[in-house]
Amino acid sequence: MAGQLIPADGGSVRDCGEGLTFSVVVTCLMAASCGLILGYDSGVSGGVTQMESFLSKFFPEHLRGMKSTKRDAYCKYDNQWLTAFTSSLFIAGTLSSLVASHLTRRVGRQAIMLIGGTFFLAGSIINTAAVNIAMLIIGRMLLGFGLGFTLQAAPVYLSETAPARWRGAFTSAYNAFLVIGILSATITNYFTNRIPVWGWRVSLGLAAVPSAIIVVGALFISDTPTSLVLRGHPDRARAALQRNRGLDSDIDSEFRDIVNAVNEAQRNDKGAFRRLFSKEYRHYLAIGVAIPVFFEFTGMIVIGIFSPLLFRTVGFNSQKAILGSVINSATNLVATLLSSLVMDHTGRRFLFIVGGLGMMVCEVAISWIMADHLGKHEGVTTMPRSYATVVLVLICVCTFSFGLSWAPLRWVVPSEIYPVEVRSAGQALSISIQLCISFVELQVFVALLCAMKYAVFLFYASCLLVMTVFVVVFLPETKGVPLEAMRSVWKGHWYWRRFTKDAKLNRNQDSGL
Repeated sequence: MAGQLIPADGGSVRDCGEGLTFSVVVTCLMAASCGLILGYDSGVSGGVTQMESFLSKFFPEHLRGMKSTKRDAYCKYDNQWLTAFTSSLFIAGTLSSLVASHLTRRVGRQAIMLIGGTFFLAGSIINTAAVNIAMLIIGRMLLGFGLGFTLQAAPVYLSETAPARWRGAFTSAYNAFLVIGILSATITNYFTNRIPVWGWRVSLGLAAVPSAIIVVGALFISDTPTSLVLRGHPDRARAALQRNRGLDSDIDSEFRDIVNAVNEAQRNDKGAFRRLFSKEYRHYLAIGVAIPVFFEFTGMIVIGIFSPLLFRTVGFNSQKAILGSVINSATNLVATLLSSLVMDHTGRRFLFIVGGLGMMVCEVAISWIMADHLGKHEGVTTMPRSYATVVLVLICVCTFSFGLSWAPLRWVVPSEIYPVEVRSAGQALSISIQLCISFVELQVFVALLCAMKYAVFLFYASCLLVMTVFVVVFLPETKGVPLEAMRSVWKGHWYWRRFTKDAKLNRNQDSGL
């Protein structure tokens, strides 16, 4: 049981306030809605970049090349400027997440979400009004700034606010909203693709809706108790905790644990990033870096964003390619909701392993089918409709495995493993790594598809094998463990416990014991 765990420092932590209240549900759902902006943008950009109305406005040469029957099916969509429209958001997000990690200690997690929503709103307006590629890129950069801020704050906000017993479900709600955003975007693209000339403006302009929801919602929620204590507001922190746990709940033990954790953090306040790279924190760093790196190499980020392109590659027309993306997004949503329901019962490791194996099998099968039917004869640019449908089904099964495992757990695990003194720095590092790799991956994926053809999916399948083995060997189980007692999970791990012993020795030396 979570309440019986013994922390690495030898003390005891009692779980309290495990019931759900209206306040904590509303507050967490508001924070989780930050996932809408990432989801909507990911879903809308892939569809917009293959709309003829958009391409004829900004990339007419590329549109003519797409219609050429002499061009390789894998290479029809290889245009670096067009790819930069999608990927520029992520490099901006990388930079802004690092800035947000420094600001969050001063202004709080709630304010960071508000700032991020404002940036995203401004970017959506500029993209809607764009008349040249420069305006598109500027708008995407502003969207990226908003993304970096909200990614830094929202998952940590959720992990610090939710009761330990339900932390996985609430933190994974971020991913549920992300998938809702993707589904909304693909449905929007399906209808706006039929509008000549300006249909793409509607798709990009509707990004203002989720950003407005975040801006308005962030004004009505309080900051997390941990963040309030860190910023010197213990009375407000206690009131927020009482409101979240229920007016009749005994919060003394939990509040004391938060204060003690913050006091420990303030004694180690300086050099959070430098401290994160020390031997004492090596186990946190290893998992905090491995999860976002492995997440990117599942191959699902490019499948999610470029699914319309993939469906066109195997033979669907524009409208049916977007419809395929709608079906794929709906599958993702079902899997994500299922994951939220079972995560705090099955544990994190089990879902990682099952999802990883499922994706690996599907990607090998997709590679084989594409090799057999697009690579069999020179000059073949599409595959038979029955086999294209099989590819659609395999991509949906792969997406289901992803939505059940890596998609939500990517946000859950890094947000809960770090001690409070390096939590903002650790979250910023995880987010910046993810966004930086996303930028590179999105920038080169279409070129990789052109160069490697079907083998690109074999590459991702081999990465899935490596990351699944890593999870089996090195990832400790964190379900149901209070954040203030998280050090205990490392103490019981066969490999990482050596670092917890070093950490305890260093703390005793610092205390003069």
